[in-house]
Amino acid sequence: MRLSRLAAGLVLLGSVAAAAPVPPGPTVSPDRLSEIARVLASDEFQGRSMGTPGEERTVNYLIEQFRAAGLEPGGENGGWTQTVPMIRTQLKTPMQLSVRQGQSATPLRFPEDVYLSTVRDTQQVRIANAPIVFVGYGTHAPERGWDDFKGADLKGKVALFLVNDPDFEAAAGEPVAGKFGGKTMTYYGRWTYKFDEAARRGAIAALIVHETEGAGYGWNVVQSAIGENFNIVLGQGAQQPALLQGWMQRPAAEALLKRAGYDYETLKRQARSAAFKPIDLKTTLSANVPVDLKRITSRNVLGKLTGARFPNETVSYGGHWDAYGVGAPDKQGRTIRPGASDDALGLAAMIEIARLFAAGPRPQRTLLFAAWTAEERGLLGSEYYAQRPLYPHETMVANLTLDTLQTAGPSKDVLLIGRGQSELERYLEEGARAQRRYITPETHPERGLFYRADHFTLAKRGVPVLLSMDLAGSHDLVNGGRPAGEQWLNDFTTSCYHQTCDAWSPTWDLAGAVQEAELFHAIGNRLANSREWPKWYAGSEFRKVREESEAVRQGGAAPTPAPAKGERGR
Repeated sequence: MRLSRLAAGLVLLGSVAAAAPVPPGPTVSPDRLSEIARVLASDEFQGRSMGTPGEERTVNYLIEQFRAAGLEPGGENGGWTQTVPMIRTQLKTPMQLSVRQGQSATPLRFPEDVYLSTVRDTQQVRIANAPIVFVGYGTHAPERGWDDFKGADLKGKVALFLVNDPDFEAAAGEPVAGKFGGKTMTYYGRWTYKFDEAARRGAIAALIVHETEGAGYGWNVVQSAIGENFNIVLGQGAQQPALLQGWMQRPAAEALLKRAGYDYETLKRQARSAAFKPIDLKTTLSANVPVDLKRITSRNVLGKLTGARFPNETVSYGGHWDAYGVGAPDKQGRTIRPGASDDALGLAAMIEIARLFAAGPRPQRTLLFAAWTAEERGLLGSEYYAQRPLYPHETMVANLTLDTLQTAGPSKDVLLIGRGQSELERYLEEGARAQRRYITPETHPERGLFYRADHFTLAKRGVPVLLSMDLAGSHDLVNGGRPAGEQWLNDFTTSCYHQTCDAWSPTWDLAGAVQEAELFHAIGNRLANSREWPKWYAGSEFRKVREESEAVRQGGAAPTPAPAKGERGR
């Protein structure tokens, strides 16, 4: 059986050790990783935005690479893709934005004071004197005894949120301390949750006060989409998003609250109490903004290796192909945001993993490899797939996602993202041990990365998941230790994340990326050639939905057939 050393070693863990040493097998090539990332991040691909010539080149290249790696088409109707109908919106000028308190109106500067966009199917945003309501952290968590809304009517109003969770800045001894995981962000702290909650409650607009520490990135990252946004085409009866959504700089929010008679820090302290109630700021927002609306068709790219014994059970790998396209010139005049580390390198690792599997014996279970569209705009491609799966969630063993790998060399450790979720953590630990590495829980849990990559859309449907994303913390690098790992992380997140300088470089040291790819190959090999079904831990919010389909995995019922193209959503 031809396996990499790590894959073979991980298969043997927990069984009788082989007497003879494991023979060498195919390994991940750093040269191939570099070349695939170089091509995807080249100017010809125009930053890989949806509905552009850059998408066409990207999809064609990925199909070519999937085929060359030895995969079969895994998409709709025997092809390589899944069609994802979308809308693209971009706010245009003249842009009239202002807040009014009494007889005094104050203009809001875009994008200096606020960054806004719309994901509505509309060509004009019109909001006339909508009352602004401060909703604290905007969290409704009955299982934690927490409700920031207290029945407040938000219909037609503007919800103003604080960033992150209610206990993010809590001091020791405060009743809220630890209620939402402390520094570890929960889903309640994500901007997607806050915008969705505003929409569910009928708000016409939603604004989050931006603070770099609580958001996990600076204002430069917020502005990187330049008023552009995307959404999947919503079906009849679907919940409509708020008409306008976005962020407000903290200084602008402080000034707005001061004019309304409130102190920002005082309100934050009040919002950390379960007794908090929404506050009508006696302030209104008006907006009149034209919208450039386009309907586009984007695509997920899917390849597979059909299982030899259990073809209806799948182990899936994923990464996203999109980046941020073309934007305003930087100081050097560069306009293309090439997304080399995020996520051309992750896709290269996934393709290398596919090549390793195709070079060996056919796996017992089917292996699925997915390159998702529109991850950067809210996990849209993977969410569309999750609503219209081509392979049943009930019999998907696990999903392994690769997103943003570091380029600073080999590491002594492996980052664990989303600690305490599932038994896949044990697989990760055993795989790390086989590489003579150790586990480091994410050192920046406040960034909420477990909820910020494409694996999350599958987790919500009950599929156990693992994420490799080197934005989660600082690695203990072989050369320079954790200080060197933190330096790479800081340099990338403050300067290059979603920016023009996330570019391919011939000086990359990809030994660490090779480690991650070989680790995820080994874990996937173990899952694809066993009868194991990893479970969610008792405290995970995803356990219940998985348990509801347990009979399917035990052979008690047939999984729901995959829908035909465009047939159904959930």
